[in-house]
Amino acid sequence: MATVTETEAPPLAPETTPKPPKKRGRLVPYWLLLPGLLWLVIFFALPMIYQASTSVQTGSLEEGYKVTWHFATYWDALTEYWPQFLRSVLYAAAATVLCLLLGYPLAYLIAFRAGRWRNLIMILVIAPFFTSFLIRTLAWKTILADSGPVVGALNTLHVLDVTSWLGWTAGDRVLATPLAVVCGLTYNFLPFMILPLYTSLERIDGRLHEAAGDLYARPWTTFRKVTFPLSMPGVVSGTLLTFIPAAGDYVNAELLGSTDTRMIGNVIQTQFLRILDYPTAAALSFILMAAILLMVTVYIRRSGTEDLV
Repeated sequence: MATVTETEAPPLAPETTPKPPKKRGRLVPYWLLLPGLLWLVIFFALPMIYQASTSVQTGSLEEGYKVTWHFATYWDALTEYWPQFLRSVLYAAAATVLCLLLGYPLAYLIAFRAGRWRNLIMILVIAPFFTSFLIRTLAWKTILADSGPVVGALNTLHVLDVTSWLGWTAGDRVLATPLAVVCGLTYNFLPFMILPLYTSLERIDGRLHEAAGDLYARPWTTFRKVTFPLSMPGVVSGTLLTFIPAAGDYVNAELLGSTDTRMIGNVIQTQFLRILDYPTAAALSFILMAAILLMVTVYIRRSGTEDLV
């Protein structure tokens, strides 16, 4: 008979309590955030506070300005320049829609169909950034010249007859019209639409498209049910990156438009640099910022996604 001998269990290792991290280690993340926080405070928060105080001042450049809490400046600025506000929103919205219609197919092509040409197409997309914003806008004055090929082709196709009826052009002329301003905005901000869309589309798992095909979904159904919903973060990011700077832009309206196409950015520039009415200019800036913030908040909530690219 073999006997089983009980063996004593090995002694337990003494419990070791983890040492609390040193206070210096806890402060490292805050020290790393300090340069960025200082940058935001010095170049963003302080100028905002200064402009806020300027908007409630009264006086003149010769006599000096004093803070008198004159909030009526906001109401006066809004009632006098509301057409420019409305025009800025309409132009920015039109440019954003055009950028989405032009940018989505191109982003889709780069993400799923470009193959070895992907890097080259991406370079062509960001190539406009290699030149000055001012030079790119001035180039459109040559492109849309009255005697240029673009206007000639539009006249041949009778497109300008339709745009003139809609009020976007004036007869056979494109320059100094709303259409020229929207074209400039679309061209200058199109890369800001394409890049987020491409990033969002590239993240989509290709197996989802295969699964949709296995379930006998047609290409349009696959796009509507799979591709577009999954690319919504890129759509939201691209539209925001296009609409926000376009609404406050003044270069395109200044170089490609006329006095009838002035946007609110042109009014703010004039108030600051020519008329030297600093309180009105500051009030207009804050009204524009508040309006854009409100529209962006409503748009993000209605879009059904908060996962931005």
